[in-house]
Amino acid sequence: MAVKERLFLYDTTLRDGAQTNGVAFTLADKQKVMTLLDQLGVDYVEGGYPGANPTDTQLFEAPPAMRARLSAFGMTRRPGRSASNDPGVAALIGAKADAICYVAKSSAWQVEVALGATQEENLDCIRDSVKAAVDAGREAMVDCEHFFDGYKENREYALACVKAAHEAGARWVVLCDTNGGTLPHEVEEIVRDVARVVPGDNLGIHAHNDTEQAVANSLAAVRAGARQIQGTLNGLGERCGNANLCSIIPTLLLKQDYAARFDIGVSQQGLGELVHVSRALDEMLNRAPDRHAPYVGDSAFATKAGIHASAILKDPSTYEHVPPEAVGNRRKLLVSDQAGKSNVLAELERLGVEMDKNDPRLSRLLEDVKQREALGYSYEAADASFALLARRALGEVPDYFNVERFSVNVERRYNARGELITVAEAIVKVEVEGQTFISAAEGNGPVNALDVALRKDLGKYQPLISGLRLTDYRVRVLNGGTEAVTRVLVECADETGQRWTTVGVSANIIDASFEALLDSITWKLLQEGATA
Repeated sequence: MAVKERLFLYDTTLRDGAQTNGVAFTLADKQKVMTLLDQLGVDYVEGGYPGANPTDTQLFEAPPAMRARLSAFGMTRRPGRSASNDPGVAALIGAKADAICYVAKSSAWQVEVALGATQEENLDCIRDSVKAAVDAGREAMVDCEHFFDGYKENREYALACVKAAHEAGARWVVLCDTNGGTLPHEVEEIVRDVARVVPGDNLGIHAHNDTEQAVANSLAAVRAGARQIQGTLNGLGERCGNANLCSIIPTLLLKQDYAARFDIGVSQQGLGELVHVSRALDEMLNRAPDRHAPYVGDSAFATKAGIHASAILKDPSTYEHVPPEAVGNRRKLLVSDQAGKSNVLAELERLGVEMDKNDPRLSRLLEDVKQREALGYSYEAADASFALLARRALGEVPDYFNVERFSVNVERRYNARGELITVAEAIVKVEVEGQTFISAAEGNGPVNALDVALRKDLGKYQPLISGLRLTDYRVRVLNGGTEAVTRVLVECADETGQRWTTVGVSANIIDASFEALLDSITWKLLQEGATA
């Protein structure tokens, strides 16, 4: 059996990924992400830029223990300074890191315009900075910024930058597609040319995603000889993001063209945690996960058409390129107006609802779904509402409580400090086993006020819903005008980490929201085994 070559994974979520619009990591966040990445099995974790901000400086003063190598990122020495007299280089050398990754200009035009230095000065900056890291006992890397654009402008100078870094002792020379505009065939051709100057075992690829090809560009670089891949979890990064490690890792492990040739630090067991890692990051950043993300998205293995569902039940490989379980995901056969009995039965089985395929109630349930979807309901993403619809058809949902009425008041006024504010207040009257409970609450908007008021007092059921929280709220207007029908999807979670989604539809957005909230609470009570 041929010996496999080793590919090294370099994660820059905490540095390059932190440049994503709306993303800000606390020190605790960074430490948690580092633990997730280490458990996943990446080789390098770039912690940040010591000296650039207090969070990164603190991180490198006392980093958590990891099997992965911790990398500190920063600039090569400035022109006109020595490496020993450069504050940035000093911060990198002083950081408690295993490796130092310098960013260096590799485009002649960028050197002259952005850096304001001569081409030879820039080469000296690269050499001196790498030597300083090596002399300090650190693994040195150089991230050649604007490399591919620089190569196209002035091949000789771009290659001179790469050669200078390698000859100075850099373990890795990383070719960066900084503007993200290079295409896969260009990357493969250029990396193959660079590998004639620097061995592939010392070459890395750092691709940005501005043409939606960062993953393809990374794989093209590997084919051409590069043996380090830089990227981020969920493709985080400035503008359109970086190469998505959540797509690259399973491709390397599950696609034979790569799996047969290469080993990576992520094991098959680690791969099974990929969905968890991806969603843990989104949860930490309070971002809704991309449902359509390859491999890890909620819809990555979802099938809507009934004929496809029937085939999948016979043999999943008919419409799945890899087993969803391999990455910690699951198969979903969606219930919609395009669904057949196969979809419905498969979804009922997943949700723990038993129904025989010849049960006449199955046909009625399918017809009911199609009629309700014609009104605007959608059960593709609202699995809890669908399960409740099915269980009600089987007479398995108790009448836990009855909402006699609710009201919401939104008032815009000036407060005592003369500030213009908007206040929402909701009142809900609920009957539970003959007892009436009236609750009032203020909230950050009418839906939040309703949610708080409804869950404020449900009598004997209150302890069962104490850990319930609303985690996502999505609104879709189904047709135009002021009389538009509105569909609301509400995602909730509980103290165990379980999540579910419910749907409500109405011409009134508050009424649609309330319907979805009611379903969510009922689902929670049903899962807790509550009885009426």
